[in-house]
Amino acid sequence: MKSNYVDRQISRRRMLSTTLRGAGAAAMFHAMSLPAEFTAGTQGTGKLNGRLKQSVCRWCYNRIPMEDFARAVSEIGLVGIDLIEPGDWPIVKKYGLTPTMTAGAGTIADGCNRKDLHDKLEKDFNENIARAAQNGVPNVITFSGNRRGMSDGEGIENCVAMLDRVKGVAEKHGVTICVELLNSKVDHKDYMCDHTAWGVELVSRVNSPRVKLLYDIYHMQIMEGDVIRTIRQNIQHIAHFHTGGNPGRNELDDTQELNWRTIARAIADLGFKGYFAHEFVPKRDPLTSLREAALLCNV
Repeated sequence: MKSNYVDRQISRRRMLSTTLRGAGAAAMFHAMSLPAEFTAGTQGTGKLNGRLKQSVCRWCYNRIPMEDFARAVSEIGLVGIDLIEPGDWPIVKKYGLTPTMTAGAGTIADGCNRKDLHDKLEKDFNENIARAAQNGVPNVITFSGNRRGMSDGEGIENCVAMLDRVKGVAEKHGVTICVELLNSKVDHKDYMCDHTAWGVELVSRVNSPRVKLLYDIYHMQIMEGDVIRTIRQNIQHIAHFHTGGNPGRNELDDTQELNWRTIARAIADLGFKGYFAHEFVPKRDPLTSLREAALLCNV
C-alpha cells in the first residue's frame, strides 16, 4: 500500500523550490579539496573505489524521473538510493543499486515517544521490516517524535518501550531500525531526538544490534558541532549517515562550513560498513553536484 512517506520527507525539508535553480552553472567547479580525478560536467562515469558505500536520498532529486535518476546514480558510481517506496525498488535494482533505506514507522512529529501510537507503530514496523527483508532493503527509518511538553526522561522511556516491542522482529529479519537525529533549532522545532547523547542513551538501553542511530551530519552540525570527535566516540551506535552542507542543506562545497573529505576519511578510518548517503538539495545542476559530492567523499 502506497504511503505518503515521501511527501512527508519533502515537506520536512522544504526542498523543491530551489532544486534545479542555477542549472546554467553546471560547468562551474565549487567543491573544496576534490580529488585529482574530478572532471566537471555531467557526462561520463565517475569511478568510485573508496572505502565508503555512498548512497543518495531520492527526495532531493524528485524532479528527475526515477528511471533517469537511477541510471545516473549508477553511472556516478553510488551503490544505492535512500528514502524510496516499494514501487521504486524494481527500478533501483534494475541499475544494480540497493534501496538503502525505507519507511519504518511514525513521522517526525508523531513518533516512538507517543505511547498512544505504540500499537499502530508496532503494526507498521512489523509490516515494513518484513517487506524490507524480503526485498533486500537493509534499513528502515523511524523518529522520536516531538516533545509537546514531555520530558526527555519520559521520552526515552516511551521510545525504549516501543523499540523493545519490535527489536526482535528486526533481529529476526536482519533489518536495522535507524532512529534519526534531527535539529530542533532550525528545521524541526520541538523534535526530541536532537542531540547525539540522547540518541545514544536510547539505543544503548534498547541494546539491540538492529536498533541504531541515523547520524545526520547536517543536523548535528547545527545542534552540536564537533562532528568528527562525536562520531568517533559513538560509532558503535551509528548505522547510517546523511550529508548536507550547513548553512542551507545544499552542496558539499565552499559555500558551507564543514570539510567533508576529512569527515568522510574519519568515518572510513573507523571501519564503518553501513551507508553514507548524500542528502543535500542542489542549487546548481543536480547531477553535477551529486557527482562532485561523491568524488569528494571517495576516500
